Amino acid sequence: MTSPSPAPEPMSSTGFSRRGVLAAGAGVAAAAALFEAAPAHAQTGPSTDAGPDSVRLDWLEGAPAESPGSTWGVPWGPGRFTEDQQFKLTGADGAAVPVQTWPLAYWPDGSLKWTAHAIGPDARQESFTLEAGAPAESAHVMSVSKSRSHIDVSTGVISVRIGKSGTDLIKHVKRGDRTIASSGHLVNITQAEAPDPETGSVTRDRYASDIDEVSVEQEGPLRAVIRIDGTHRKTRGRGRSWLPYTVRLYFYAGGESFRMVHTFVYDSDGDDAFIAGLGVRFKVAMSDAMYDRHVRFVGEGHGQLTEAVKAVTGMRRDPGAAVREAQIAGTALPDPSTWDQRVTTRLQWIPDWGDYSLTQLTSEGYQIKKRTKEGHAWVPVDQGRRSSGFGYVGGVSGGFAFGMKDFWQRHPSGLDIRGAHTDEASVTVWMWSPEAQPMDNRFYHDGLGQDTYAKQLDALEITYEDWEAGFDTPYGVARTTELLFWALDATPSRDRLGAMADAVRAQPQVAAPPEHLAAAGAFGGLVGPVDRSHPFKEFTEDVLDANFQYYKAAQDQRHWYGFWDYGDVMHSQDGDRKVWRYDVGGYAWDNSEFSTDQWLWQYYLHTGTAESFRFAEAMTRKTTEVNTYHIGDWAGLGTRHGVMHWGDSSKQVRISNANYWRYFYYLTADERVGDILHSLHDSEMTALVLDTGRKIRDPETDPWDPDPTAVDIGFGTSWAPLAAAWLTEWERRGPDWEFCRDKVLGTMETIAAQPNGFAQGSAPYNTETGRYAIAETPVVERSNLSSGFGRFEIVAELLQQVDMPAFEADWLRYSRFYTATRAEQEAEYGSRFGDLFLWAYSRGNAQVYARTGDEDQARHTWKVFRTQAEYWRGDSPDWPAFERVDTTLNPTDWWPRMATNDAAQWGMAAIQNLHLVGDFVPDE
Repeated sequence: MTSPSPAPEPMSSTGFSRRGVLAAGAGVAAAAALFEAAPAHAQTGPSTDAGPDSVRLDWLEGAPAESPGSTWGVPWGPGRFTEDQQFKLTGADGAAVPVQTWPLAYWPDGSLKWTAHAIGPDARQESFTLEAGAPAESAHVMSVSKSRSHIDVSTGVISVRIGKSGTDLIKHVKRGDRTIASSGHLVNITQAEAPDPETGSVTRDRYASDIDEVSVEQEGPLRAVIRIDGTHRKTRGRGRSWLPYTVRLYFYAGGESFRMVHTFVYDSDGDDAFIAGLGVRFKVAMSDAMYDRHVRFVGEGHGQLTEAVKAVTGMRRDPGAAVREAQIAGTALPDPSTWDQRVTTRLQWIPDWGDYSLTQLTSEGYQIKKRTKEGHAWVPVDQGRRSSGFGYVGGVSGGFAFGMKDFWQRHPSGLDIRGAHTDEASVTVWMWSPEAQPMDNRFYHDGLGQDTYAKQLDALEITYEDWEAGFDTPYGVARTTELLFWALDATPSRDRLGAMADAVRAQPQVAAPPEHLAAAGAFGGLVGPVDRSHPFKEFTEDVLDANFQYYKAAQDQRHWYGFWDYGDVMHSQDGDRKVWRYDVGGYAWDNSEFSTDQWLWQYYLHTGTAESFRFAEAMTRKTTEVNTYHIGDWAGLGTRHGVMHWGDSSKQVRISNANYWRYFYYLTADERVGDILHSLHDSEMTALVLDTGRKIRDPETDPWDPDPTAVDIGFGTSWAPLAAAWLTEWERRGPDWEFCRDKVLGTMETIAAQPNGFAQGSAPYNTETGRYAIAETPVVERSNLSSGFGRFEIVAELLQQVDMPAFEADWLRYSRFYTATRAEQEAEYGSRFGDLFLWAYSRGNAQVYARTGDEDQARHTWKVFRTQAEYWRGDSPDWPAFERVDTTLNPTDWWPRMATNDAAQWGMAAIQNLHLVGDFVPDE
């Protein structure tokens, strides 16, 4: 066992380290230096019950009855553990629990900043304690073996063969010697004609997965990850291929199941290729007698459809209670010779129901139908509201269970079973059901005559939509879906089916509590646990909770669901219609504007609640994929808010923002989001292919001539997300981490060296050196957005781990004066800043106090912040008192003062101010 390294200087209650971590490179002096003494009120950060070198961990939604395995991340303070530190896990009962550990991020001194941990499906204790030590060994042996044509993975319970070429991603899934499922592949149905219910005939083409590359991403004692990349290739005729995909398969030691994370990139402009079906298909071996074959669907809650391929219940003649009860329970029926022979001799007249289909076309309804076989009519079975997206087909000797996360939320979706009466059934999980109209990604209007920049800018003044021909394309956006599959040795019981459906709905997640996250200084040390110890704190906590609940209710009441939409919220409300402005240009889908994602993650770090985690998780899955371009010239850029997620012509790094997505990655160790974070490490290069000032620049007097040594990258909405991406690559030790480190340090140094530092606003950036040119003339940029896209948060992390006094001094100066009076700003800088969102920027004053102990700044924080707090309260003494509106299509809650920009920025300011300057809250 490796001994932990000596403990560093204690963290203050703000989470900032009292000793600067050494920085090296890019001309920065590598010398240790103590900062000024910590604030007088600062104490050693709060710790968990298990102590500062260990952490008590809990399940997000409580101990699961069914778990496919779980992976999570834990932060540690600088210098706490060396990079080769082992960790052990102990259950609440004191028993050792096998755990697999690997590093996620490092502090600049090489110590562990974040670690990832995995446990198998048998580990379902109420809680755990994680600490330094040798891990226990698993009773199950995980193995990965490679050959030229395939990779075999064994969990010790099931074995899976993964193909390296051809159509089948998964050649077979075995349990012992029995093959449960085989031929696992992707399916896609496409039509060239635009969707129209009255079109007389359409031609549809079928595509299947075509494998390009397979790799083993992780091979450990408890967890293995296999990555498959390819495209969908046409199955007949000329072999056109499209829809690049990445599929990851996750296996845990001792598991009966495996997880699939499926991503596809939409490589079409949406005008000539319409997806009519997209899914994952397996063949399932069926060997039991027809009356011992079972079909199961779990609907809303644990409600279940419990049927047999050949039902012997409800017949005119009774086979006997024991027979009927066994079939409903899914256990083997007694030998037919023991039944009432009036049934046994007539089994051939009972139809075999071979095909079942469940389709969820909206968030408010699904239907199930069945038929005996192809060529015969479907018989309606039943309907329901929100299906779990989980099903099973098999028999008493085993079968295959399958499910899709966020099934009803991501409609139109479906589950199909075909041929259950044959030797080989087919199961398809539809991410886009062919029962729905084909996917239509064309833009929603024809441009409205906006054929010049002047017209487009004028239109922006009325609809807030920045449209431009050719920029409304979905080419390059993506979507990721999570699925679970089980290879079982018997039909599961009713209780187990319900537990499996719960695991599909929300993958069981282990999590560190807010107290430990704060003590470790996670994400800049800006967030602490809930504190209601003072009336003003209680009021602020109430507003935080109410704002979150307002959006959670709006998601359901306004039905912010659908394949491309789920996870997003709307930008602004329409007070006349009392709806969100879903159809008004730039006021519709929020697309991360003004850091909505970051607010929700900080709210989770603050509260530790499952509902806030799941809300933020869905937003991350949406914004990382749908808001962002993954291929093409704009890869690495995101799209500004609008009626369609990709429709606005403003493509910016402020939307494809690593600040927002680091939370999910480090809390879950999710490989897909890790890929996306890596892809952003050089997204500043898009400044050489896209002129972001094209509509306001005079091409005759100021022609665009991109120069890689002098590109326009401002210090605010561009530098903040870029710095977050560079820092992430650096601390993860990614392939380009050294240059990313130099870019972090180089831009910090050259921003601080500007005549007015951060207030200068921008300077020419050299993509080859990762440094800004130093301006000769001082100016002041008056932007109200400059700090609103993660700059407060990423600077806090940089101050934690880079000892650069000049940078720190300039940032604290800028933060101190941004919310000062105009006279004070002009005296300090020769000009004034903007006047909007000052209450949100009060968190900069809180940072000043946290770094310097200036109590005047702490009091000033609350003076500025409380103006917006009073706005939230309005005229209601019983706030929050949302109005219930019955005049809208569906009854809804209404709060006229709500806007997403305000909710997000106020929320982050409230959370950070409570933590950093909570001792100075006003008495009133």
